[in-house]
Amino acid sequence: MTLLLLIILFMVFFIYFLQLNPAEIAIVFFPDHVLHASPAVVVVACIVLGLTIGYLLHLYGAASYLLKGWRRTRSEKRGKEVTELHREGMARLRSGDSTKARRLLQKALSMDGSRIEVLSALAEVQLAEGEIEESISLLQRARKLAPKDLTVLFALAETYGQTQQLKEAADCYRELLDLDGDNYQGQVGLRDLYLAQQQWSDALAVQKRLVKKSAGEAQAAEKTLLNGLRYQLAQQAEEEERFDEALVDYQKLAKDAPDFLPAQVSLGDMLRQQGRFEQAVATWQAGYRCFGHSVFLKRLEKLAMAEEDPTTLLNYYRQEVTERPDDLLLHFFYGKFCLRVEMVDEALEQLHGLEKSGADFPQLHLLLAESHMRRQRPSDAVAEYQKALGGEDRFRFAYVCQQCGAGAASWQGRCGQCGSWGCLNLSDVPSIKNLPAAEVREIHHGERE
Repeated sequence: MTLLLLIILFMVFFIYFLQLNPAEIAIVFFPDHVLHASPAVVVVACIVLGLTIGYLLHLYGAASYLLKGWRRTRSEKRGKEVTELHREGMARLRSGDSTKARRLLQKALSMDGSRIEVLSALAEVQLAEGEIEESISLLQRARKLAPKDLTVLFALAETYGQTQQLKEAADCYRELLDLDGDNYQGQVGLRDLYLAQQQWSDALAVQKRLVKKSAGEAQAAEKTLLNGLRYQLAQQAEEEERFDEALVDYQKLAKDAPDFLPAQVSLGDMLRQQGRFEQAVATWQAGYRCFGHSVFLKRLEKLAMAEEDPTTLLNYYRQEVTERPDDLLLHFFYGKFCLRVEMVDEALEQLHGLEKSGADFPQLHLLLAESHMRRQRPSDAVAEYQKALGGEDRFRFAYVCQQCGAGAASWQGRCGQCGSWGCLNLSDVPSIKNLPAAEVREIHHGERE
């Protein structure tokens, strides 16, 4: 009824407009084509033409919308299928079935060759099967599709690193860090590459950033590595005979990281090399008080013998054992040095005191045996030698697992450590199983051999 009303109103308007404009107008289409019509007809024709054009445009828009919807639905369905194939392929890969994983991922890739996760997953399968070039090719293809995808760059860098293509790997890590300068894994990967190539300076620059980003126990570990890299740079300067630079580096490191033992040792070595013996001695003595490590006492002893000045070291030992009577290592090195400079009685005093404190190790008994020999007490020396050798137990054969290396006092059918059967064998016994048999020949009458 509304449509009928609109038609009636339109007819009324047309008739009214036609009555008001009875004259005709000429409409020229071409120079020799003229159309005569009333203004009412022209207006109605324009209206009808406009409505027709609008309706056709509406039909075109509706058809385009329906086509886009169909394509979107089809794409979503295909995307779901590709996602499901990718998920199942990754599950197969994690379960160890790389053949099935490859087939599923290749099918997913044939359905949609622009899916980055599918390309990366298939590259992982190729790498697991040893097809390195194919893996790299897939990752490069993914990189072209998504040049700023950090996951692809990281996977490509790791693949290059595993195949010893270190320059390409470093380039990938640097590009990754250009996109994301705070990427922790990228910095770790780049640092490890520099470490593998012994590029200490570059590794140190990256490590400084890692120390700032870490915290807690992780930061302590990163600081230790930072000190190690600084130490390697100082070592490199020393190897290249840049001794003054190396000395400065050692001094700075020893000051900044007083708990880093190698710097203290090498600083003393460098001072000794430059003839600054007193400073070297002071450095090593301070190092022993800080760390309690035998390397400092070895350095002091070696310097004392080289300079033919045992008195200084003896005075140091006497003072230290008085101040630190519970330091058994100090007593041991004191006694050993006394024996080395033929102060046998003082050596025996220290070594016997060490033994009375409960210390029992072969080196102690060997020194005691040597002291008794120099005092012409062979029976006591023999007793100490026996203790050093461990008595009869030293010569008892033990069994060792050929799979894991675990020991056992007696033979067992199954290793208690790794669970392997029939793998225990005598230790310290050369294998004679595969030795060639002696040649058997006829012995003639009269031969001596």
